[in-house]
Amino acid sequence: MEQRHRAVAACGGIVFIFLAVQVGALALVEPFKEQGHQFVQDTSDPTNSLLYIGAILVATAVMLAAFRYGVDGIIRFFIVFSGAYIAWYVFQVLFPPLEVGGLGTVNVLAYVGALLIFVGLYAYPEWYVIDATGVVMGIGAAGLFGINFGILPALVLLTVLAVYDAISVYGTEHMLDLASGVMDLRVPVVLVVPLSLSYSFLDAETPEAVAEADEGEEQDADAATVADGAGDADGHDTPADDADTAEPSADGDDEAGERPGLAERDALFIGLGDAVIPTVLVASAGFFVRDAPSLALPGLTIPLPAGTAMVGTIAGLVVLLWMVLKGRAHAGLPLLNGGAISGYLLGALASGIPLVEALGLSNFL
Repeated sequence: MEQRHRAVAACGGIVFIFLAVQVGALALVEPFKEQGHQFVQDTSDPTNSLLYIGAILVATAVMLAAFRYGVDGIIRFFIVFSGAYIAWYVFQVLFPPLEVGGLGTVNVLAYVGALLIFVGLYAYPEWYVIDATGVVMGIGAAGLFGINFGILPALVLLTVLAVYDAISVYGTEHMLDLASGVMDLRVPVVLVVPLSLSYSFLDAETPEAVAEADEGEEQDADAATVADGAGDADGHDTPADDADTAEPSADGDDEAGERPGLAERDALFIGLGDAVIPTVLVASAGFFVRDAPSLALPGLTIPLPAGTAMVGTIAGLVVLLWMVLKGRAHAGLPLLNGGAISGYLLGALASGIPLVEALGLSNFL
């Protein structure tokens, strides 16, 4: 019973991570715009999403090749560098610039913060270092995509990635090979939520990711949610783009053919992409939807469709975690993205926004 209570508490930690990424991204969309980080000229063009999805496929192939031929250290460096780079965007908003001698105004604290993240991930990638960095990366990535992807591109992105996630887990299963390599890197592509304070990610054996086929055939399962990491590998400002959810066992002591019970698990794992991808729609709705009632949070006003997209994401997450705790492996994005899209549309329609406009199609009709 105590172990189950710990698992429930760990699930609460995962929910907290999602909420932190969502609220943080919403808080940063306007500052990002003011600082000139809206790089896309036509934010309503759905081909923006298609180009990014193409980059995911290429990056996935590159990462699989890197793991196969033993050059995964290059991938690790790139992911760590990407994390520091995205954090630099966030810290530029959070920290004020300073006068530095003859150099003029420089945001020294932003550079120092990014450097600390880079060094911390390389020198001491313990679970709390990875999680803290992952939250910062998630906020930055979702916020940047939110102001560059209008509603239609965001909806296309979430829909296609949800389908891709399901196919890659239940169909081709190539995500499993990628997940195994990513887990060994100990980078914030996968966040770690321990079931006890004594847990150390550095000392634990990295789990193998396993997905359960639709027919219900059981396979070895040592991993929970793991991400494809393609967002980091494509050189853009986002971390992992989608994730596959299974149950974790961080101790690596499972017998072949046996799925670990709740008592044997030391930690739950969640792909950072599971938090980031649905939050792209939340941030996009928070930035682009103007003619809607607002929800007031301390220091933050959220348009109703963005708020209901958040609620939908969390509802999908709760269902996903419930399925995970029952011992089954699942792709995460179908539930998470489906919840975000459903919540957004309900909020938009409740706000009196016509369906065509809510879908971002009004410029094309």
